[in-house]
Amino acid sequence: MKILNNTVKVKNSKKRVGRGIGSGKGKTSGRGVKGQKSRSGVAINSFEGGQMPLYRRLPKRGFNPINKDKTAKINLDQLQKFVDMKRINSSDLINLETLKKTKIIKKPYLKFKILSNGNLTTKINIEADFSSISAKNKIEKLGGVLKIKNTK
Repeated sequence: MKILNNTVKVKNSKKRVGRGIGSGKGKTSGRGVKGQKSRSGVAINSFEGGQMPLYRRLPKRGFNPINKDKTAKINLDQLQKFVDMKRINSSDLINLETLKKTKIIKKPYLKFKILSNGNLTTKINIEADFSSISAKNKIEKLGGVLKIKNTK
C-alpha cells in the first residue's frame, strides 16, 4: 500500500501467494495442509458431510400453489364484450361448457363465477357455480336469468 500526502490510499498491492516463506503466504499459500480445501477445483458450498443437504430436506413450494383455485372468474363487462363481438349468442344459455367450446375459457377450470365489474346492456341467461350479489342484481334488472348450480 502506498500513501500519498499522509492520508490518501492510492492502491492496495496484490497478494502474491506461494512466493516463499518470507512473504507470509509461501509454501501452502494460506490453504493449510492437505485435505479437500487445499486442492484446486473444489466446490463444496452446500455440502454437509454426507448428511442430506438442507435444500433437499425442505419441501418444494416454488411457483406451484398448494391450493390452486380451479374457478374461472368472468366480469359482466367481459361477457358484454363477447356478446357484442358475437362470440356468445345472448339468447343461448351461457355456462362453463359453452365458454370452453367458444374458447373464451381455455384453462381446465372446474367451476365458474360471475363478478359484477362493468355494465351489462343485453339480457342473458347464465348458469354458474358462484356469483356475486351485485352481479345477480344487474342480470335480473335487465330481465336475464342467473341460475346457480348446487355445489357441495
